[in-house]
Amino acid sequence: MERTSVIRKMAAELRTRPNLVDYEATRRGFNWEIAHDALAGLPGGALNIAYETVVRHAGGRLRDHLAFRFLGQNGAVRDLSYGDLAALTARFANVLRGLDVVRGERVFVLAGRIPELYAAVLGGLRAGCAVSPLFSAFGPEPIATRLNLGQGAVLVTTESLYQRKVAKIRGELTTLRHVLLVSEGGETSGTPTDVEGTHNLGRLMAAASDDFPTVPTRPDELALLHFTSGTTGTPKGAMHVHGAVATHWATGLYALDLHPEDVFWCTADPGWVTGTSYGIIAPLLHGVTSIVDEGDFDAERWYRILNEQKVSVWYTAPTAIRMLMKAGPELAKRFTFPQLRFVASVGEPLNPEAVWWGKEVLGLPIHDNWWQTETGGIMIANVPALDIKPGSMGRPLPGVEAAIVREGKDGVVEVIEEPDVEGELALLRGWPSMLRGYLNNEERYRKCFSGVWYLTGDLARRDADGYFWFVGRKDDVIKSSGHLIGPFEVESALMEHPAVAEVGVIGKPDEMVGEVVKAFVSLKKGFEPSEALRMELLAHARKKLGAAVAPKEIDFATTLPRTRSGKIMRRLLKARELGLPEGDTSTLEAGA
Repeated sequence: MERTSVIRKMAAELRTRPNLVDYEATRRGFNWEIAHDALAGLPGGALNIAYETVVRHAGGRLRDHLAFRFLGQNGAVRDLSYGDLAALTARFANVLRGLDVVRGERVFVLAGRIPELYAAVLGGLRAGCAVSPLFSAFGPEPIATRLNLGQGAVLVTTESLYQRKVAKIRGELTTLRHVLLVSEGGETSGTPTDVEGTHNLGRLMAAASDDFPTVPTRPDELALLHFTSGTTGTPKGAMHVHGAVATHWATGLYALDLHPEDVFWCTADPGWVTGTSYGIIAPLLHGVTSIVDEGDFDAERWYRILNEQKVSVWYTAPTAIRMLMKAGPELAKRFTFPQLRFVASVGEPLNPEAVWWGKEVLGLPIHDNWWQTETGGIMIANVPALDIKPGSMGRPLPGVEAAIVREGKDGVVEVIEEPDVEGELALLRGWPSMLRGYLNNEERYRKCFSGVWYLTGDLARRDADGYFWFVGRKDDVIKSSGHLIGPFEVESALMEHPAVAEVGVIGKPDEMVGEVVKAFVSLKKGFEPSEALRMELLAHARKKLGAAVAPKEIDFATTLPRTRSGKIMRRLLKARELGLPEGDTSTLEAGA
């Protein structure tokens, strides 16, 4: 890795030039063929994500370049080069072939952020299977729901997760033929593998060949299944194809500004779309080194990783940033981050306060961006070429056309041309990572579109400079005395108070005004709930927002319900407040 260190040192000295320098010129000159041309492809017009991310690099100058550095919870470190990763994915693909798993069958992976997860995801894609990583904190019921909905043929998991979560539901998994167990105790497996269809993955991998011809999948062939929760009890299975890799390449280039010499850290778990698109695919496409931390969030540990691993590009979530803010600036001052040059966030809107916290504590502002499970990749971003407008999503990336729309005559949407008018955020259909359907739910998929527009379900506005601003989900927006109030606007105002760590805002039904704004507030360390503080926060919000928008009620909460990916679940706050059914809570953070 000596050559890599020299490259990084030179790049730091030259202050790496951003990939996107002239936003307008790049947008004018961009089309998706440019992204496709940057990929190698396979004979006959075939395209396979695993080939583009791993195999082509391993066959060239990046064979010995570090692809992943895994930081174990116990302090162990394991490095995988692109060559190592190619061998592991070939072995896993051969394991599937040896079990008569064929192209198009579904492989599910339930594990923490361990090397076997990454080998299984990429190896499954290399074998032409559709792959679905599941979050390891899921309980038995959501695991069973997703496996059955996705018709899982193979499940890769660890011995402990199998014993705690899978064994009891094994009989319910009607399409599951094989369970591949990652042994956590050396050669001796703690879980019996004499049960039909249960195998020790380590032994199978050791016996498999590290030579495998990548299956020449079509660009429109199913590659990834990502499940997203709705307000009902059934998750939706968003279907993504191998051709999505063009979006991952372009967004890694423009939104995350990835360069070959970078050390990149995406803190998202692969059980979520961010952890797959940008924790696995995009960095490998660009030949960078990725840091993977097996441990849970710990402020000091995270600062140490940024420092010791010389992270240059960091992609994280607003929740994590707020938790670092809550830990206080004194902890951050114990560390320096000389290599860090670009920080981005995703998951929910980033409050302006957090943008400036990044500048003060990390020495860099935080670039927020926006996308969804359904879009497959980043669509709108605060890119290096443009000034950040704190609180804004940014502007559409090259190749992405966004608009604010409203329902017109006969249910056909019309574009709102005037700036600063709220409506539904829509994207012109046709980008490569656009979802291609919901599993077994064609009707719900059709409702996502109106003519040429994909309807996101998010309310937003576009300002005169072309920046987009999130208002709220269509089902989150609060209607009070004729006003449409976006929860995020209220949350951002309360976040500016020095006592506030996190905020969730809902509309509470009211006979007189329709809905009143109610806020649930989690406090920073050193502050205690009191009536005096409640009145102070109400006054603060009223001063910032005005009487029509400010909350009328504030409750203090030790923690707020969040998904495992960090989003505050406003609908769950509302359900609990009103005594309504909670719906699908499979993605809820433990203890929330």
